[in-house]
Amino acid sequence: ACATALAEGVSLAIHSDAPVTPLGPLFTAACAIHRRTATGRVLGTHERIGVADALRTITLGPAYTLRLDGEIGSIECGKRADFAVLEDDPSRIDPERLQEVGFWGTVQGGRVFPAAEA
Repeated sequence: ACATALAEGVSLAIHSDAPVTPLGPLFTAACAIHRRTATGRVLGTHERIGVADALRTITLGPAYTLRLDGEIGSIECGKRADFAVLEDDPSRIDPERLQEVGFWGTVQGGRVFPAAEA
């Protein structure tokens, strides 16, 4: 019911149900965008959300839920410099490919850690 909640002004945080579902924020966001079962059936087409809203539900939404949105959840001056760096821009690719986007690395406390060096 993501689309309905957002339409009503509810701040959402979505997450995985690992180990039942894959532990992957982009997979979770893709599920909210497509609402497709493992067999390909679409459930609740009217509850689909767009890419920007889906990304917000795995970033700023959880930060808001934790009451830490002043510190984390988005890249802004004054916030912690802790975030993942993706290999593609999720807002510019085909939404069908969202869960395939790779991780280039992370930034923690302003220090860059490329995944290739991990």
